[in-house]
Amino acid sequence: MSNNKAFSATGNQMVAEAIRQCDPDVMAAYPITPQTTIVENYAKFVAAGRVHTEFVTVESEHSALSACVGASSAGARVATATASQGLAYMWEVLPIAAGMRLPIVMANANRTLASPINIGCDHSDIMGVRDSGWIILFAETAQEAYDNTIVSFKVAEDRRVLLPVLTTLDGFITSHAMERCEMNDDQQVKDFVGDYEPLYPLLDTNNPVGHGMYANAPEFAKSRVNERAAMDRSLSVLEEHGKAWSKVTGRPFELVDTWGTEDADYVMVILGSAAGNFRHVARQLREEGVKVGIVRPRVYRPFPAEQIAQACKGAKAVAVMDRSDSMGAACGPLGADVLSAFYTHGLTVPAKNYVYGLGGCDVSNEMVRRVVADLEKVAEGSADRSLTYLDA
Repeated sequence: MSNNKAFSATGNQMVAEAIRQCDPDVMAAYPITPQTTIVENYAKFVAAGRVHTEFVTVESEHSALSACVGASSAGARVATATASQGLAYMWEVLPIAAGMRLPIVMANANRTLASPINIGCDHSDIMGVRDSGWIILFAETAQEAYDNTIVSFKVAEDRRVLLPVLTTLDGFITSHAMERCEMNDDQQVKDFVGDYEPLYPLLDTNNPVGHGMYANAPEFAKSRVNERAAMDRSLSVLEEHGKAWSKVTGRPFELVDTWGTEDADYVMVILGSAAGNFRHVARQLREEGVKVGIVRPRVYRPFPAEQIAQACKGAKAVAVMDRSDSMGAACGPLGADVLSAFYTHGLTVPAKNYVYGLGGCDVSNEMVRRVVADLEKVAEGSADRSLTYLDA
């Protein structure tokens, strides 16, 4: 039964509170905009004695994740946070954490990558690491950022999974904007997440193990097969623990959030905070007689291909909205994933891919209406279906 406390908070505040309630043994972190207030708030929790986490201040993001790998290998529950160039600086260590099957939870405040230097929101940082073996969640709101973070610990440490998780929220839009939020009691979160019992800790001297060992080709390939199997399993584990948390809180947790797709002629697939803008315009368009639906994946890795194909199957045309590009490819990263999902599940609905909101560019109502107008032409077969930039 839910026992929620309602108040006004930012996404970063909510993530910091969620990590505090999950009570990690170690947090190693380095500040970077727009994530900094997550670790600032957490450092205050440590200083005030509200948690007993060993807070490790390091000289870089690469060192932060390296320290997290060491702590997790030793058997600790571990958390960290970063953004943008910080996540890029961690790149060398990201696949190491995944390959060693370490259940680290890392928050990322999604922000563009240089150059030019820019601190606005887009998804180029997180899309740059989408193939590194980490589970990836996207929050639309501060409330979802809180819920996603709590579920992340439960999923990462589940022995059917044992993979690191990136719980992400859009920089400034979600990380810094104030929203009405609910926070559950500390005991409720503690009971849900439970105690972490590491499977093969380095510090268990009675059962010596090796971590991060060298592997020849056959063994290396087997390790990747096992990692892939764990990632594939994690989708059902995410759904299981998400529904269990939803039962505690009374708040929904779906792998893919859908709005109006039951009878929609035109569907738009989008990640993160801008979904609310698109949903708002979709409501207006429905009042004008245009049936529009919105599909928002809450889970991005593993990619919920079947659920997205199912949500789009009745549409006359689909727009896939990417807040980053995949330079040199025919589609942006989300576009490629959605079109692959359509192909895999035998869906032949015409689709068009857009890149929008780069570097924090505004998402306007007129932009959404332009996309729907394009979809009407796509459905008729009279539109150019190549990748289109909406900001330029």
